[in-house]
Amino acid sequence: MTVRSDDLTAPAVGRRSVVLVIVLLAGLAIALRLAEPERVPWLQNFFIVFGSLLIEALPFVLIGAFASAAIEVFVPATAFASIAKLPRPLQLPCAAVAGMAFPVCECGSVPVARRLAQRGLAPGAAVTFMLAAPILNPIVIASTVIAYRGRDTFWVMVLGRMALGFVVAVAVGWVAGARNAGDLLRPNPDDQDEDEDEDEPRWQRFTGHLGTDFLFMAKFLLLGATVSAAIQTVLPQTLVTHVASLPVVNLLAMMGLAFVLSLCSESDAFVAASFTQFGPSAQLAFLVSGPMLDMKLGALYAGTYSKGFLRTVLFAVVAVTLAGTLWISVVWG
Repeated sequence: MTVRSDDLTAPAVGRRSVVLVIVLLAGLAIALRLAEPERVPWLQNFFIVFGSLLIEALPFVLIGAFASAAIEVFVPATAFASIAKLPRPLQLPCAAVAGMAFPVCECGSVPVARRLAQRGLAPGAAVTFMLAAPILNPIVIASTVIAYRGRDTFWVMVLGRMALGFVVAVAVGWVAGARNAGDLLRPNPDDQDEDEDEDEPRWQRFTGHLGTDFLFMAKFLLLGATVSAAIQTVLPQTLVTHVASLPVVNLLAMMGLAFVLSLCSESDAFVAASFTQFGPSAQLAFLVSGPMLDMKLGALYAGTYSKGFLRTVLFAVVAVTLAGTLWISVVWG
């Protein structure tokens, strides 16, 4: 049997990824100690917001990476075979509900959806699962519960995120499902190597995925926490409050922020909850659109799906999320 170099380096890459994140966090702790931020009020406020976001969100990033790696290695795509046998009108909502049982982040859901479409699942159902799983999975629901615990908007945020995420995922899946799998997916020369990957020991594949997924998600969390803390520290609060008070603009602003930050769905609730100037509808716009459409997902969509798919997702996600959050803002304010 021929052993490829990728097989030999996967677990090593995973271990180096975990070590790198630990070293970065240790270096940050030392820098905080030396900087003595308590002597500078604005710097102290920045590190309080930044540190609190990391402390609350990092455990969920680690759990999400663990679950994503386990699903990638141990859960076969045939687990979704029963969905493909359902009548077409039921495939989309059932695919969305199936996302509740598979705790994968938005990045992990893209290759899973591709494999499902290749193995016979209706393209619309595969896209629906891809968009719903990062919002409806139990880890994301748990992180949202913890981020909003004790607030008056607790049930609006938790149930609103689940319901609106479900509706948006089904709507986009219905629009994207107009094309068949051959027209929807880009050809991928690496598909022929999938069977060879099965020869690698599962524990090596698992550790490799765990390390790379954790590092990938953690670096976006660091970016998101930094930007969130900077906005709340550097920008004048009158400007932030003014934007937050503008109807429609506040919703689009939070969707735009979610697109730029490109957070992992396991941790984005803590960042959204920190923007207390914005109401629940604007925070929901952030929490629903972000796991479906951001900068890193744009690159993944462009490489996975055919021309026009990214544009379709962009217009559908923004339109349905905007309509849903406007309705919520009318009902709850």
